[in-house]
Amino acid sequence: MKKEIFIGVLVGLLATAVGFYFYVEYALEGTFEEALAIINEKKLYGKVLSIAAIANLLTFFVFIKKKQDYRARGVLLATFLVAFLILISQFL
Repeated sequence: MKKEIFIGVLVGLLATAVGFYFYVEYALEGTFEEALAIINEKKLYGKVLSIAAIANLLTFFVFIKKKQDYRARGVLLATFLVAFLILISQFL
């Protein structure tokens, strides 16, 4: 059970990272490095991470559809972790 939740957390964090990459690479103008510089300059990490976390929705429903509830629970925990990081980044 703990192993399945851990796998779900890892998949959730990976999905967020992939969502972040695709959003920065394809939705923002300029190169990847230029987009990261703009995000850093304007302190947009929270907004970009919240958009990137939408990828967790897909992974959550895939795990639910496959009846892998503990992995889906792990994805949900990863989403809460990302939300907590977004909350912290708003105060820094």
